[in-house]
Amino acid sequence: MTGIDFTVFKGSPNGKIIESKTHKETIKPDEVLLKITHAGLCGTDQHHKTADMVLGHEGVGIVQQVGSQVTAFKAGDRAGWGFLHDSCGHCDECLNANEMFCPERAIYANSNTDQGAFASHAVWKAAFLFHIPDAITSSDAAPLMCAGATVFNAMYSYGVRPTDRVAIIGVGGLGHIAIQFAAKMGCEVVVFSGSESKRSEARSLGASEFYATRGASTLEIGKPIKHLFVTTSHNPDWNLFFRVLAPNATIYPMTVSEGDLAMPHIPIVSKGLTIQGSFCASRGVHVKMLRFAAVNGIKPITQEFPLTAEGIEEAMAKLSKGEVRYRAVLVAGR
Repeated sequence: MTGIDFTVFKGSPNGKIIESKTHKETIKPDEVLLKITHAGLCGTDQHHKTADMVLGHEGVGIVQQVGSQVTAFKAGDRAGWGFLHDSCGHCDECLNANEMFCPERAIYANSNTDQGAFASHAVWKAAFLFHIPDAITSSDAAPLMCAGATVFNAMYSYGVRPTDRVAIIGVGGLGHIAIQFAAKMGCEVVVFSGSESKRSEARSLGASEFYATRGASTLEIGKPIKHLFVTTSHNPDWNLFFRVLAPNATIYPMTVSEGDLAMPHIPIVSKGLTIQGSFCASRGVHVKMLRFAAVNGIKPITQEFPLTAEGIEEAMAKLSKGEVRYRAVLVAGR
Protein backbone atom coordinates (compact mmCIF):
# COMPACT_ATOMS: atom_id res chain seq x y z
CA MET A 1 0.00 0.00 0.00
CA THR A 2 1.36 3.41 -0.91
CA GLY A 3 -0.85 5.74 1.03
CA ILE A 4 -4.52 5.76 1.93
CA ASP A 5 -6.89 8.52 2.94
CA PHE A 6 -9.96 7.57 4.93
CA THR A 7 -12.90 9.33 6.49
CA VAL A 8 -12.99 9.85 10.26
CA PHE A 9 -15.44 11.50 12.65
CA LYS A 10 -13.96 13.69 15.36
CA GLY A 11 -15.10 15.64 18.37
CA SER A 12 -14.83 19.42 18.55
CA PRO A 13 -14.77 22.08 21.30
CA ASN A 14 -18.54 22.66 21.02
CA GLY A 15 -19.32 18.94 20.96
CA LYS A 16 -20.35 18.88 17.32
CA ILE A 17 -19.22 15.83 15.33
CA ILE A 18 -16.85 16.81 12.53
CA GLU A 19 -16.17 14.73 9.42
CA SER A 20 -12.48 14.79 8.57
CA LYS A 21 -9.71 12.79 6.88
CA THR A 22 -6.80 10.72 8.14
CA HIS A 23 -3.84 9.68 6.02
CA LYS A 24 -1.66 6.61 6.51
CA GLU A 25 1.39 6.47 4.27
CA THR A 26 1.81 2.73 4.52
CA ILE A 27 0.90 -0.36 6.51
CA LYS A 28 3.74 -1.40 8.78
CA PRO A 29 4.81 -5.07 8.76
CA ASP A 30 2.82 -5.84 11.94
CA GLU A 31 -0.32 -3.87 11.03
CA VAL A 32 -3.69 -4.55 9.43
CA LEU A 33 -5.93 -2.31 7.32
CA LEU A 34 -9.62 -2.69 8.21
CA LYS A 35 -12.72 -1.43 6.47
CA ILE A 36 -15.02 -0.57 9.37
CA THR A 37 -18.56 -1.93 9.11
CA HIS A 38 -19.87 -1.44 12.67
CA ALA A 39 -18.94 0.74 15.63
CA GLY A 40 -20.44 0.68 19.10
CA LEU A 41 -21.18 3.91 20.94
CA CYS A 42 -19.95 3.91 24.53
CA GLY A 43 -20.49 6.45 27.29
CA THR A 44 -16.74 7.07 27.21
CA ASP A 45 -17.13 8.44 23.67
CA GLN A 46 -19.50 11.06 25.10
CA HIS A 47 -16.79 12.16 27.51
CA HIS A 48 -14.44 12.95 24.60
CA LYS A 49 -16.81 14.56 22.11
CA THR A 50 -15.36 18.00 22.89
CA ALA A 51 -11.80 16.82 22.14
CA ASP A 52 -10.01 17.17 18.81
CA MET A 53 -9.72 13.42 18.31
CA VAL A 54 -11.34 10.63 16.32
CA LEU A 55 -14.04 8.98 18.40
CA GLY A 56 -15.02 5.35 18.90
CA HIS A 57 -13.32 2.31 20.42
CA GLU A 58 -15.78 -0.52 19.77
CA GLY A 59 -14.80 -1.22 16.18
CA VAL A 60 -15.60 -4.16 13.92
CA GLY A 61 -14.70 -4.49 10.27
CA ILE A 62 -13.32 -6.52 7.42
CA VAL A 63 -9.59 -7.01 6.92
CA GLN A 64 -8.55 -5.50 3.57
CA GLN A 65 -4.75 -5.75 3.72
CA VAL A 66 -2.15 -7.14 6.12
CA GLY A 67 1.47 -6.25 6.76
CA SER A 68 4.29 -8.51 5.66
CA GLN A 69 4.76 -10.05 9.13
CA VAL A 70 1.07 -10.66 9.88
CA THR A 71 0.08 -14.33 9.95
CA ALA A 72 -2.99 -14.32 12.23
CA PHE A 73 -5.24 -12.42 9.79
CA LYS A 74 -5.91 -12.47 6.08
CA ALA A 75 -7.98 -10.33 3.74
CA GLY A 76 -11.69 -10.99 4.23
CA ASP A 77 -11.49 -11.88 7.93
CA ARG A 78 -13.78 -10.10 10.37
CA ALA A 79 -11.90 -8.44 13.19
CA GLY A 80 -12.58 -6.07 16.06
CA TRP A 81 -10.75 -4.04 18.66
CA GLY A 82 -11.43 -2.28 21.92
CA PHE A 83 -9.83 0.14 24.37
CA LEU A 84 -6.25 -1.15 24.15
CA HIS A 85 -4.09 -0.50 21.07
CA ASP A 86 -0.59 -1.50 22.17
CA SER A 87 1.66 -2.30 25.12
CA CYS A 88 5.40 -2.65 25.72
CA GLY A 89 5.37 -6.47 25.79
CA HIS A 90 8.18 -6.83 28.34
CA CYS A 91 7.08 -5.32 31.68
CA ASP A 92 5.75 -7.45 34.54
CA GLU A 93 2.14 -6.68 33.63
CA CYS A 94 2.59 -7.63 29.98
CA LEU A 95 4.46 -10.82 30.86
CA ASN A 96 1.61 -11.75 33.23
CA ALA A 97 -1.06 -11.18 30.55
CA ASN A 98 -2.19 -7.97 32.24
CA GLU A 99 -1.15 -5.67 29.43
CA MET A 100 -4.16 -3.42 30.06
CA PHE A 101 -2.15 -2.18 33.05
CA CYS A 102 1.15 -1.80 31.18
CA PRO A 103 2.78 1.52 32.17
CA GLU A 104 3.42 2.19 28.47
CA ARG A 105 0.01 1.07 27.25
CA ALA A 106 -1.60 2.80 24.29
CA ILE A 107 -5.32 3.23 24.95
CA TYR A 108 -8.29 5.09 23.55
CA ALA A 109 -8.14 8.89 23.87
CA ASN A 110 -4.47 8.78 24.94
CA SER A 111 -2.94 7.45 21.73
CA ASN A 112 -3.70 7.00 18.03
CA THR A 113 -6.15 9.87 18.26
CA ASP A 114 -6.03 10.36 14.49
CA GLN A 115 -8.18 7.22 14.04
CA GLY A 116 -10.92 5.30 15.79
CA ALA A 117 -14.05 3.23 15.30
CA PHE A 118 -16.08 6.17 13.97
CA ALA A 119 -14.42 6.05 10.56
CA SER A 120 -14.43 4.34 7.19
CA HIS A 121 -11.14 2.51 7.82
CA ALA A 122 -8.49 1.99 10.49
CA VAL A 123 -4.93 0.67 10.68
CA TRP A 124 -4.14 -1.28 13.84
CA LYS A 125 -1.49 -3.63 15.14
CA ALA A 126 -2.57 -7.19 14.34
CA ALA A 127 -1.61 -8.34 17.85
CA PHE A 128 -4.34 -6.12 19.31
CA LEU A 129 -7.13 -7.21 17.00
CA PHE A 130 -9.60 -10.02 17.69
CA HIS A 131 -11.22 -12.53 15.37
CA ILE A 132 -15.01 -12.35 15.52
CA PRO A 133 -16.55 -15.82 15.98
CA ASP A 134 -18.93 -16.93 13.23
CA ALA A 135 -21.77 -17.23 15.75
CA ILE A 136 -21.63 -13.49 16.55
CA THR A 137 -22.89 -10.91 14.06
CA SER A 138 -20.77 -7.81 13.50
CA SER A 139 -23.52 -5.62 14.96
CA ASP A 140 -23.63 -7.71 18.14
CA ALA A 141 -19.83 -7.92 18.28
CA ALA A 142 -19.30 -4.14 18.42
CA PRO A 143 -20.66 -3.57 21.98
CA LEU A 144 -18.79 -6.64 23.18
CA MET A 145 -15.48 -4.94 22.28
CA CYS A 146 -15.77 -2.69 25.33
CA ALA A 147 -19.00 -3.16 27.31
CA GLY A 148 -18.94 -6.95 27.06
CA ALA A 149 -15.23 -7.21 27.67
CA THR A 150 -15.45 -4.90 30.68
CA VAL A 151 -18.13 -6.81 32.58
CA PHE A 152 -16.78 -10.24 31.64
CA ASN A 153 -13.30 -9.21 32.75
CA ALA A 154 -14.53 -8.19 36.19
CA MET A 155 -16.31 -11.52 36.64
CA TYR A 156 -13.62 -13.75 35.13
CA SER A 157 -10.54 -12.04 36.58
CA TYR A 158 -11.69 -11.46 40.16
CA GLY A 159 -13.08 -14.77 41.28
CA VAL A 160 -16.79 -15.00 40.47
CA ARG A 161 -17.76 -18.67 40.75
CA PRO A 162 -20.79 -20.59 39.46
CA THR A 163 -22.04 -21.12 43.02
CA ASP A 164 -21.96 -17.40 43.87
CA ARG A 165 -24.91 -15.12 44.45
CA VAL A 166 -24.22 -12.16 42.17
CA ALA A 167 -26.09 -8.85 42.11
CA ILE A 168 -26.17 -6.30 39.31
CA ILE A 169 -27.39 -2.75 39.84
CA GLY A 170 -28.86 -1.36 36.63
CA VAL A 171 -30.36 -2.87 33.48
CA GLY A 172 -28.61 -0.68 30.90
CA GLY A 173 -25.68 -0.71 28.52
CA LEU A 174 -23.38 -2.64 30.85
CA GLY A 175 -25.96 -4.22 33.11
CA HIS A 176 -28.01 -6.09 30.51
CA ILE A 177 -24.84 -7.81 29.25
CA ALA A 178 -23.59 -8.48 32.79
CA ILE A 179 -26.86 -10.26 33.63
CA GLN A 180 -26.37 -12.61 30.68
CA PHE A 181 -22.75 -13.39 31.47
CA ALA A 182 -23.43 -14.06 35.16
CA ALA A 183 -26.44 -16.25 34.38
CA LYS A 184 -24.57 -18.30 31.78
CA MET A 185 -21.68 -18.73 34.24
CA GLY A 186 -24.18 -20.52 36.47
CA CYS A 187 -24.52 -17.81 39.09
CA GLU A 188 -27.64 -16.93 41.04
CA VAL A 189 -28.33 -13.49 39.55
CA VAL A 190 -30.09 -10.77 41.54
CA VAL A 191 -30.96 -7.57 39.69
CA PHE A 192 -31.68 -4.16 41.21
CA SER A 193 -33.33 -1.44 39.14
CA GLY A 194 -35.02 1.83 39.98
CA SER A 195 -38.52 0.78 38.97
CA GLU A 196 -40.53 -2.31 38.08
CA SER A 197 -40.47 -1.48 34.34
CA LYS A 198 -37.56 -3.78 33.51
CA ARG A 199 -38.55 -6.76 35.65
CA SER A 200 -39.69 -9.05 32.83
CA GLU A 201 -36.74 -8.09 30.64
CA ALA A 202 -34.22 -8.75 33.42
CA ARG A 203 -35.80 -12.15 34.02
CA SER A 204 -35.66 -12.98 30.31
CA LEU A 205 -31.95 -12.09 30.29
CA GLY A 206 -31.26 -14.54 33.10
CA ALA A 207 -32.05 -12.82 36.40
CA SER A 208 -33.36 -15.17 39.05
CA GLU A 209 -34.60 -12.30 41.25
CA PHE A 210 -35.52 -8.65 40.64
CA TYR A 211 -35.98 -5.79 43.11
CA ALA A 212 -37.11 -2.21 42.48
CA THR A 213 -35.14 0.20 44.66
CA ARG A 214 -36.54 3.70 44.08
CA GLY A 215 -37.76 5.11 47.39
CA ALA A 216 -36.75 1.99 49.32
CA SER A 217 -35.33 2.44 52.81
CA THR A 218 -34.40 -1.21 53.15
CA LEU A 219 -34.01 -4.23 50.88
CA GLU A 220 -35.49 -7.62 51.72
CA ILE A 221 -33.78 -10.12 49.43
CA GLY A 222 -33.19 -13.27 51.45
CA LYS A 223 -29.67 -14.61 51.15
CA PRO A 224 -26.86 -12.01 51.08
CA ILE A 225 -24.85 -11.05 48.01
CA LYS A 226 -21.29 -12.24 47.35
CA HIS A 227 -20.49 -9.98 44.35
CA LEU A 228 -22.12 -6.60 43.64
CA PHE A 229 -21.67 -5.03 40.19
CA VAL A 230 -22.63 -1.36 39.93
CA THR A 231 -23.37 -0.58 36.27
CA THR A 232 -25.54 2.53 36.59
CA SER A 233 -24.48 5.99 35.40
CA HIS A 234 -24.35 7.22 39.01
CA ASN A 235 -23.34 5.67 42.30
CA PRO A 236 -26.11 4.13 44.41
CA ASP A 237 -27.08 4.66 48.04
CA TRP A 238 -24.29 2.55 49.50
CA ASN A 239 -25.97 2.31 52.91
CA LEU A 240 -28.91 0.57 51.26
CA PHE A 241 -26.79 -2.03 49.52
CA PHE A 242 -24.14 -2.64 52.19
CA ARG A 243 -26.85 -4.20 54.36
CA VAL A 244 -27.46 -7.03 51.88
CA LEU A 245 -23.81 -7.93 51.29
CA ALA A 246 -22.30 -11.11 52.69
CA PRO A 247 -19.14 -10.93 54.81
CA ASN A 248 -16.08 -10.67 52.57
CA ALA A 249 -18.26 -9.66 49.61
CA THR A 250 -16.75 -7.76 46.71
CA ILE A 251 -18.10 -4.53 45.17
CA TYR A 252 -17.26 -3.60 41.58
CA PRO A 253 -17.95 0.12 41.00
CA MET A 254 -18.03 0.00 37.20
CA THR A 255 -19.66 3.41 36.87
CA VAL A 256 -17.55 6.01 35.08
CA SER A 257 -18.37 9.25 36.85
CA GLU A 258 -16.66 12.42 37.99
CA GLY A 259 -15.63 13.05 41.56
CA ASP A 260 -14.55 10.78 44.37
CA LEU A 261 -15.95 7.38 45.24
CA ALA A 262 -17.40 8.00 48.71
CA MET A 263 -18.50 5.04 50.84
CA PRO A 264 -19.34 4.49 54.52
CA HIS A 265 -16.19 3.41 56.32
CA ILE A 266 -17.41 1.14 59.12
CA PRO A 267 -19.33 -1.42 57.01
CA ILE A 268 -16.29 -1.97 54.81
CA VAL A 269 -14.15 -2.73 57.84
CA SER A 270 -16.70 -4.66 59.91
CA LYS A 271 -17.77 -6.92 57.03
CA GLY A 272 -14.34 -7.27 55.46
CA LEU A 273 -15.62 -5.94 52.13
CA THR A 274 -13.44 -5.55 49.05
CA ILE A 275 -13.78 -2.63 46.65
CA GLN A 276 -12.42 -4.04 43.40
CA GLY A 277 -11.37 -1.70 40.63
CA SER A 278 -11.68 -3.21 37.17
CA PHE A 279 -10.85 -1.87 33.72
CA CYS A 280 -11.33 -3.22 30.21
CA ALA A 281 -10.06 -6.71 29.47
CA SER A 282 -6.53 -7.62 28.50
CA ARG A 283 -6.27 -9.68 25.33
CA GLY A 284 -6.41 -13.18 26.78
CA VAL A 285 -9.61 -12.46 28.69
CA HIS A 286 -11.05 -10.58 25.71
CA VAL A 287 -10.64 -13.67 23.53
CA LYS A 288 -12.27 -15.84 26.20
CA MET A 289 -15.16 -13.38 26.42
CA LEU A 290 -15.85 -13.65 22.69
CA ARG A 291 -15.63 -17.44 22.84
CA PHE A 292 -17.97 -17.58 25.84
CA ALA A 293 -20.47 -15.22 24.20
CA ALA A 294 -20.45 -17.27 21.00
CA VAL A 295 -20.95 -20.61 22.74
CA ASN A 296 -23.67 -19.30 25.07
CA GLY A 297 -25.58 -17.08 22.67
CA ILE A 298 -24.97 -13.88 24.60
CA LYS A 299 -26.15 -10.89 22.56
CA PRO A 300 -26.34 -7.19 23.36
CA ILE A 301 -29.68 -5.48 22.83
CA THR A 302 -28.88 -2.84 20.22
CA GLN A 303 -30.26 0.08 18.22
CA GLU A 304 -28.61 0.84 14.90
CA PHE A 305 -27.76 4.26 13.48
CA PRO A 306 -25.90 5.31 10.32
CA LEU A 307 -22.13 5.68 10.65
CA THR A 308 -22.28 9.32 9.56
CA ALA A 309 -21.86 12.63 11.39
CA GLU A 310 -25.64 12.93 11.59
CA GLY A 311 -26.05 9.34 12.78
CA ILE A 312 -23.42 9.80 15.49
CA GLU A 313 -25.09 13.04 16.64
CA GLU A 314 -28.48 11.32 16.83
CA ALA A 315 -27.12 8.32 18.71
CA MET A 316 -25.24 10.52 21.19
CA ALA A 317 -28.31 12.68 21.78
CA LYS A 318 -30.43 9.63 22.53
CA LEU A 319 -27.72 8.20 24.78
CA SER A 320 -27.57 11.47 26.74
CA LYS A 321 -31.34 11.32 27.27
CA GLY A 322 -31.25 7.67 28.32
CA GLU A 323 -33.26 6.66 25.26
CA VAL A 324 -30.91 4.00 23.85
CA ARG A 325 -31.95 0.41 24.50
CA TYR A 326 -29.28 -0.56 25.41
CA ARG A 327 -26.25 -0.10 23.14
CA ALA A 328 -26.13 2.09 20.03
CA VAL A 329 -24.35 0.58 17.04
CA LEU A 330 -23.28 2.74 14.09
CA VAL A 331 -23.49 0.92 10.77
CA ALA A 332 -21.47 1.92 7.73
CA GLY A 333 -23.20 2.36 4.38
CA ARG A 334 -22.96 -0.61 2.11
